[in-house]
Amino acid sequence: MTLVVVGASLAGLRAVESARRTGYRGRIVLVGAEEHLPYDRPPLSKAFLDSGGPGRVQPFHPETVLRDELGVELMLGAPAESLDTDAREVSVAGTAVRYDALVIATGATARGLPGARTLRTAEDAVAVRAALDDGARTVVIGAGFIGSEVASAARKRGLPVTILEAAAVPLVRAVGEEAGAELAGLHHAAGTELRLGTEVTGVAAGGVRLSTGEVLPADLVVAGIGADPATGWLEGSGLTLHERDRGVVCDATLSAGPPGVYAAGDVAHVANPLFDGEPMRPEHWTNAAEQGAAAARHALDPAGARAFEAVPYFWSDWYGHRIQFVGTPRADEVVFAGGVTLYRRGDRIVGALTVDRPREIMKYRRRVAARAAWGEALAFAGAA
Repeated sequence: MTLVVVGASLAGLRAVESARRTGYRGRIVLVGAEEHLPYDRPPLSKAFLDSGGPGRVQPFHPETVLRDELGVELMLGAPAESLDTDAREVSVAGTAVRYDALVIATGATARGLPGARTLRTAEDAVAVRAALDDGARTVVIGAGFIGSEVASAARKRGLPVTILEAAAVPLVRAVGEEAGAELAGLHHAAGTELRLGTEVTGVAAGGVRLSTGEVLPADLVVAGIGADPATGWLEGSGLTLHERDRGVVCDATLSAGPPGVYAAGDVAHVANPLFDGEPMRPEHWTNAAEQGAAAARHALDPAGARAFEAVPYFWSDWYGHRIQFVGTPRADEVVFAGGVTLYRRGDRIVGALTVDRPREIMKYRRRVAARAAWGEALAFAGAA
């Protein structure tokens, strides 16, 4: 039997580890588009950007551990090209790799903008840090979490930085309008210029052009305008791809439809029973890790597959502040209570956001997972 994992990042690695942990002793092939061994991405926009940050990106495991201890065949440096679910084959650099069980964990690709840098890979992080070390005047396009972390790294060095955001309120899709407005205050307090409702028309040598005709001078321009699932290789495979972003549409067990095919992490839209079957595609570390492990278990034992009901969780570090969120921002009501932003759907808590309250957030995560009543959540926050 052969388990093929396509995607050599966190979700793919956790799939490999999970397979071995559950006792699977068959063949495992790990396919990765990058030449690097699997490495951790969140530090790329956090500690790695610090002037005294790590000298190089470290892999999760050295190659000897992957090959000798986990028994993995590595196919790195070449992306998957296509999938044939009838023949149960993945094409990689012209080679057909047959599978009995398949985990798709190809993640997402940063949306680019001509003339601007992105921050998704180890090479991206090295280039951005080098520019910051040289004292770059920085303009960030997009007030999401990656862009905000780049701005934080610039301000930590005392460098001028401007964030340009097309929306009137940042992070509406991620945390809701109320919390997005509150988080905007962290930029202002840190001395970052935040321009909302601003349209960028292009990036030219030495600056960023706005729809008003203004050109902002910049030595470093970083596009933090989101990412798209890396599924071009799946077009024509018969898998259902989401009409909006072409992510892999999965059921609650992470099944992508054809026998033996499961998906995990940034690439997968998964119906979550914990939130009334709401399809979710969180682009966060914890989700990738948990889904990667579950996808491998289910691919190897489809009869034992169970609905994936984990509560999404993410964190971000801005200007020395730790922002943490659990659950979903899609709510009937959002309330700021006892220093915590709480999200209500019906008569239950479905989300919570904290700033600099690391000891509390997992308590809210447990309440979301338990479908705790709204009144109980308010009482715990000290607001009932």
